[in-house]
Formats: sequence, C-alpha cells, structure tokens
Amino acid sequence: MLNTPADKYQPYPTLSLPDRRWPEQRITRAPRWLSTDLRDGNQALAEPMDSARKLQFWDLLLSCGFKEIEVAFPSASQTDFNFVRQLIEENRIPEDVTIQVLTQAREDLIVRTFESLRGAKQATVHLYNATAPLFRRLVFGMEKAQIIELATRSTRFIRTLCEEHPETRWQYEYSPETFCFTEPEFALEICEAVAEIWQPCAERPMVINLPATVEVSTPNVYADQIEYFCRHFSRRADVCISVHPHNDRGTGVASAELAIMAGADRVEGCLFGNGERTGNVCLVTLAMNLYSQGISPALDFSDMNRVVDVVEACNQLPVHPRHPWAGRLAYTAFSGSHQDAIKKGFDARKPGERWEMPYLPVDPQDIGCTYEAVIRVNSQSGKSGSAWLIEQNHGLKLPRALQQDFSQHVQQETDKYGKEMTQNALWQLFRSRYGLVETPHFALRSYRSDSQQDGQLRLTASVATQGGTRQLDGQGNGLLSAAASGVSRWVNMPFVIKDYHEHTLGERSDSRSVAYIRCLFQDGSSRWGVGIDSDVSRASLQALFNAVSCL
Repeated sequence: MLNTPADKYQPYPTLSLPDRRWPEQRITRAPRWLSTDLRDGNQALAEPMDSARKLQFWDLLLSCGFKEIEVAFPSASQTDFNFVRQLIEENRIPEDVTIQVLTQAREDLIVRTFESLRGAKQATVHLYNATAPLFRRLVFGMEKAQIIELATRSTRFIRTLCEEHPETRWQYEYSPETFCFTEPEFALEICEAVAEIWQPCAERPMVINLPATVEVSTPNVYADQIEYFCRHFSRRADVCISVHPHNDRGTGVASAELAIMAGADRVEGCLFGNGERTGNVCLVTLAMNLYSQGISPALDFSDMNRVVDVVEACNQLPVHPRHPWAGRLAYTAFSGSHQDAIKKGFDARKPGERWEMPYLPVDPQDIGCTYEAVIRVNSQSGKSGSAWLIEQNHGLKLPRALQQDFSQHVQQETDKYGKEMTQNALWQLFRSRYGLVETPHFALRSYRSDSQQDGQLRLTASVATQGGTRQLDGQGNGLLSAAASGVSRWVNMPFVIKDYHEHTLGERSDSRSVAYIRCLFQDGSSRWGVGIDSDVSRASLQALFNAVSCL
C-alpha cells in the first residue's frame, strides 16, 4: 500500500445540498422490493444456475412474498431466454407478481427480449446505459448528446413494441447506469428525456432506477444524490424511484436505508447480498432491519434456516455464519457477560410484553430459530451461560451459588480441551458432578420418618452403597437434619447443610421435583448435590447423599 494514496486516488466529489431534508426523515413503511437474484445475482456466480436451480430459487422468492422479480437477461444467453419462456408457458407466474428482464440499448437485443416475454400477463422491460464521464470517455467514446440519443431511441423502440402487444401490461424501467458517479445535472437531463418519450402515467407505469453501480462515496452522499434527483425531476409524481446499491465500500445497506429516507420508493437487491465484486445490497438485512423497528417488511422470513439452505444450494455459496439476522451465529453469545445479560432478560420477561432483550434485537423464534443456539459454552463463558442451557434443556433453575460452582468446573473442562462444550457434554458434566448418575455412591432405596415425643424427627432409611445396602438411622428437628445426623457417621469430616433449594419440574400435580443442597465441611470446603424425584422428600434426601458422597 502507498504511504500517500492521494498520489494515486482522488475522492469523488460531494453534492452541495445545504438544505437537505433526508436526515430528519424516518422510515415508516417498507419500500417496494425487487429481487434481482435470478439476474444480477446469477451473472455473478462462477457457475450460473441451471434451470432446476433457478426454479428452486424462483419458488423461494415467491414464498417469501416478492411481487417484482428480475428473472433474466434474455438476450444474453439461451439459458436465460428459455427460463423466461418456461415461467410463462408453464403458468408459474402468480397474478400479482411482475417479472422483469434486462436489456442493453440495441434494437436486436430489445427484439430478442420481447420475444422472450411473449404471452406474459405483465412484465417490466429494464433498459440501461452507462452515463458517467469515465464511461463516456473511456468505454464508449461518446458525448453527452450521443448518450441521450441512445437512451431515447431505445426507449421509443421499446414503447412501440409495447404498444404492438397490448395483451401484456407493460412497465418500463430505465437505469442511468453508473448514476452515483454521473454529474447530477446530466442524470436529471437524460432521465427527463427518456420520460418525455415514455410519457409515464397509470396506464404506462415507469421506474427510474438510480444505481450505486460501484460504491464510490459514503452513504450520505448517495442520499444527497437521491434527494437532489427527487426534488428536481419534473415527473416525480408519475414515476417510481428505485435504487440499486452495490456494496463495494461495505455500506450497501446504509446506502439503501438513507436513499429511502431521501425519497426512493423501491430497492433492488439480492438475498444475502450476492452479486458481482462485493455484492448487491442484502434484502434480508434491509427487511429484518425494518422488522426490528416494528415495521412490517411485507416479506416473510419466518423460516430463515430454509431460506439460507435454498440460497446456499442455488448459489453454491455459503452464507457467512455471522451474516446479520440469518447467520448461524447471528444470535449466539459465547461471552460470559453477554450470557448473563441474556439470561436475566429471559428471566424478567413476561408473556405478551414487548420484546426487550439484551443483545437480541428480535426474538429468534419469529424467524424459525430456536433458543438452543442463543447461548453456547466455551472457555469465554460464565456461570449464566451454563445455567441457562441447563434450564432451557432440562428445566433445572440452578441457585446462584450453584451456578458459580458449576461454571468453575465448566471452565476447567473447556480450558482443558480448548473447544466449545456441547449441550450433551455440559449435561453429562453436571450429572457426574452433582450425583445425577445411574448408580450414585449413596442411593436411597426406602425411608421412614416418625415424630418423637420430644419434638424431634427420627429417620430410618435403606441406602445402597458400593459395598452393599446399609441402614441409616438419625434424629433431628427435621427430615434433612435427621438425615445429616445419620449420614455423618458414614463420612470422615463433620459438615452442616448450608443451602437448600427446591422446585418442581412442571405444573402438574404428578410433576417431578428437584432439590439442591450445599454442605459446608469442617475444612472450609463445600460441595453441592442435586436430587430429582417425584417425591420432593426423596429428592432432598438424595441431594444430601450426593453432596457428601465424595467423603
């Protein structure tokens, strides 16, 4: 890299718009959407989609609710031409969906494009030509007047062909390609000339697309360009202003959102941002951004995992695991502080309340994701993450002190192997550590408790041990104190019961109960035990046995 990049690169000029209004605007409704996955996205693939993959993608777009879909560049390849014909001839286009096709400004290509659309009930013909100074000078060697003449001549020809086929409801789209680095006055001039030929009205709808063909400036500059155009275009009320942001600077989403604030009506892009170079704007991100603000995007991503799977299969490109909203790690927290905040959020939330959750701007369940992936445990995790997974998967609400104790053992385990701990491994560690195993060191078989005349309670119990069955006999002011007095004769260090907690594992009368007990030993150490049983007294006794079984 150069020490002085200004010797080689120059910033693109900004637009003087001191009275700009877009910064004060808010997005309050969804724009019109155009998916260009099957055209712009497809042409960016190393292996373009065949007919089967295109149809699979087409069906996905319909299920997501897209009403405008750019399906092909029919004059560019026989595959694209045939796909348009297949959609029409097999009646695959719903009544409320408009297909769109792209064409260059050449009469033979325009004729071929119309041949592909024969019999369509409604269709958009999209014409483009480059307008920026660099392209006029370097690529085409044409003056401004020649660029305008090319666009108007092609528009006139397209209008003639549309009028020759009144059985189709036509919409016309014109793109001054490279709009974002075209002089604002010239972009207006050429679009005015094109609109004068088309004469947009309700019977002849028109879209003017203002693309950021290559991102060359910050999103606020693009918004200024869109607002300038919308404020000065003489037929603004008669046309739909569309934007087509690319993502060369990594700000395609911001450019689209600010463009909507600046007056754009429609956004063109691809699912997950596929497209040439760094891609088109991601329509999933834009739609979910709206959804997270309480605005219906008019698109359905209720089964986001399926959307990802289909797009990956059709594009043969992976969706990044940290892609906004849809990535497989998009809702996952490994950090202990994040996990603690999320757990507290779930604990505090009541049914029917508005969604206010630390680190989770939307409820993952709204888009078909489970809570299983929200918190995952590795060496960076704290007590809340492990406790949340135990509660979500097994219903155990661990006391805070037990959460702290268990997290230390989890930390040791993850540090030892340096890997994420699976949910199954976490549960097995919990079971082995706190006595929830098939053959505990002390296993309660049966017990009987009797009140004594002095107010004490006597407990007798049959307990299976590794050496056989032993009889326990103890007295105390309650069941647990009686059990502690009896079992203290079996262990080699005095102890006291320091903590006790219990809860049911369901709301039915026959639900099982879980008990948690912490015993404090004479040397200052402590140990927890957990017991689960349909009888809460048995669960408590087993929890005590599990707590002292290490001695």
